Amino acid sequence: MEPDTQYLAKLQDYYADHGVIPPYSTLMTLMGFKSKNAVAGMVARLKLAGFIESTPDKRLKPGAHFFDRPIFDSVRAGMPSMAGDLRHDYVAIDEYLISHPSSTVLVTVKGDSMIDAGIMPDDIVVVEKRGGANVGDMVIAIVDNEFTLKTLGLEGGKFTLIPANKAYPTIRPKGDFEIFGIVVGQFRKYK
Repeated sequence: MEPDTQYLAKLQDYYADHGVIPPYSTLMTLMGFKSKNAVAGMVARLKLAGFIESTPDKRLKPGAHFFDRPIFDSVRAGMPSMAGDLRHDYVAIDEYLISHPSSTVLVTVKGDSMIDAGIMPDDIVVVEKRGGANVGDMVIAIVDNEFTLKTLGLEGGKFTLIPANKAYPTIRPKGDFEIFGIVVGQFRKYK
């Protein structure tokens, strides 16, 4: 499916730019095909692989695997290792990070109280909304009607919120305290 991999990449780029999968006539030009039969063959193969599918009105739309991204086997963070095509599998980022879509939100981090846990300002954390958490969980908590991202602790039988930056004190809620959700992942875009 090597040529189809290249066609899929062009289709994904087109979708990222325009938000739609183009009609056959545009696909013919985009892929450099000389006939609509070639487009139909490519579309059939991509449908079979689950990358695209048809809507009830016969338009093309992303399929179950359209947004899957290749995962390469591994890369060493220490000494370099032999380079090569280490492609191992595919993963859909949503499926990887989100177990419960109906109760998951993304939250942009402001501030630096969690930098020693590897969470930087402007990172995005993946949060499963739940009312309870375990000690040691990284949580979004609501303290006196204000949100904060910290690690849930326990001190003298009472919950605390522990920062991951020595410049900040541990929060010991005295008033209203509620767990909004548990952090289950994070990501950032490098500039």
